[in-house]
Amino acid sequence: MSTYQAIVVGAGFSGAVMAERLASMLGWKVLVLEQRSHIAGNCFDKKNEQGITVHQYGPHLFHTSKPRVWEYLSRFTTWHPYQHKVLARVGEQLIPLPFNLNSLHLVYPAEQAQALERKLLDLYGAGAKVSILKLRETAEPELAELADWIYQNIFVNYTMRQWGIKAEDIAPDVLARVPVVLSRDDRYFHDSYQAIPAAGYTALISSLLSHQSIDVHLQQNALQRLKLEQGQIWLDGEPFSGKLIYTGMLDQLFDYQFGELPYRSLQFVFRQLDYPYYQTATTVNYPNAPDFTRITEFKHILAESSDGSTIVTEYPQDYDKNDPEKNIPYYPVFTADNQRCFEKYKELSAQYQQLIPLGRLAEYKYFNMDDAVDNALQQFNRLCDKMTDVGKKA
Repeated sequence: MSTYQAIVVGAGFSGAVMAERLASMLGWKVLVLEQRSHIAGNCFDKKNEQGITVHQYGPHLFHTSKPRVWEYLSRFTTWHPYQHKVLARVGEQLIPLPFNLNSLHLVYPAEQAQALERKLLDLYGAGAKVSILKLRETAEPELAELADWIYQNIFVNYTMRQWGIKAEDIAPDVLARVPVVLSRDDRYFHDSYQAIPAAGYTALISSLLSHQSIDVHLQQNALQRLKLEQGQIWLDGEPFSGKLIYTGMLDQLFDYQFGELPYRSLQFVFRQLDYPYYQTATTVNYPNAPDFTRITEFKHILAESSDGSTIVTEYPQDYDKNDPEKNIPYYPVFTADNQRCFEKYKELSAQYQQLIPLGRLAEYKYFNMDDAVDNALQQFNRLCDKMTDVGKKA
């Protein structure tokens, strides 16, 4: 019989937080199974030959307005203060994102920009964050024209490439993720806490997993070691009586019996440069480029000193489990049909009392890093509450 009281599949934020809580708060022995050769999932980072900390799976910028998430993670890392700024190349101009009052004055002649600013502030108020869909609904002709310009030049083409869907199929909550901001604050995020783990995300995850009751096994195909059948979970051919926290794709766990859930993948093309800087901001978006969405320059993030620089260009693509260039799932694709398919897998997972689907892939939701941490903490608390209820009934 297994000596483990919990198995966690996946060593990203969701899995690492849950493993840490189970070990440190409940005293459980936890086995973490990670399919990659490293921990930290898509947050994995490392220093390259130029001494620059590179995010192997695209830029990860931590921000949150959740005090308990900040306080929890601060036990496992020190922080490097960092305020993320993004520019968008529209024609020959570089304008701040989210589109704000500074952006407005770069795009329009001074007199027209001032008139539009007054109308915006009168209608929505200073500091307001207005979704592009709400702005497009305005009856004010000049503001409607502005909204259309922002939508066509900033939002629609970028979003279609990012999600691989037609403009008319873009969900409103996707478009609402980056609002129009009625201030001169050029920061991309406006959360209370914004910083980068000073030693990197990999070091942070390593600290989370460092508890003596946690065993981490890398390069493990968890689905070859686990078997789910008729409400029972098996590990290495023997019945397993503990909890299974699964952070992978739920359709894969159940062998795609209701069909494959669509995901978006990304391809990252890295370049090493022999000059100090490539661009003036960490990230420059290219809303109307034909095939890529943005370029990130990593040395801006931790202000690392180097004679050269490292950039990465990001190419969205459809996920394909059979193509090694496309077989990393990053984002669920949100449509009504996909959600209905996911609900079937969710109902099936509920038949296994020991199983806790956790995180972006297993719950088919878009979680930012802080959301993933908060969600894992909430799931742990729910588990504890259930255990308490069972104990009372016993």
